[in-house]
Amino acid sequence: MNIYKKTNAQVDECIKRCLPEFKHINHYWDKDREMVVAKILPGEFYITRENVGIATTLGSCVSACIWDNRTGIGGMNHFMLPLTTQQAHEVDWGKRGLTSDATRYGNFAMEHLINLILKNGGRRFNLRAKVFGGGKVLKGMSDVGERNIDFVLSYLATENILIESSNLGEFHPRKVMFFPETGRAFVKAIENMHNDTIVNRETAYSSSLNKDDVSGDVELF
Repeated sequence: MNIYKKTNAQVDECIKRCLPEFKHINHYWDKDREMVVAKILPGEFYITRENVGIATTLGSCVSACIWDNRTGIGGMNHFMLPLTTQQAHEVDWGKRGLTSDATRYGNFAMEHLINLILKNGGRRFNLRAKVFGGGKVLKGMSDVGERNIDFVLSYLATENILIESSNLGEFHPRKVMFFPETGRAFVKAIENMHNDTIVNRETAYSSSLNKDDVSGDVELF
């Protein structure tokens, strides 16, 4: 079997074993780390019990990496805004899908991430966190990164989840790779701001948030 077929087979096998809520997430083979990585976009999150990396790229958005440091189950979210509007409080919790546009907001994204970890065997007193992002990169939304930072720090403090490390704020986007099985995370600053891909994506995503209704369900454990 050639390398191409072998790596594709490993990605396919990983998708088969992953939690059903996340089969739609983009998985790829990282040849440097020789492992499967799940790449999440704004409004998405991912949880795994396998030796799988989770990657994302952040501008003003924030990602919380949360895991059970005993069992190794954990995941990462990626949200744009800290809190829902009044519209979100009118959601019919019993009729909406689990992975939905609700996770574009921090309070939904955090609840989804934590509750699904607990549902799949995590224990609340074992949970640890690492948090990243919140850069000041969007023109006209200069405070959104700071508001995201304030929200995620406050949320984790309220939930009594220890933050082991963080890389927040400043003026650059960053790439993040997280490994729930070990709790290790790597962050790389993207200093070349001539590449507008991240800024353009977040600007377009931010504009769409004001047009669409919020939907989603949160089960409490």
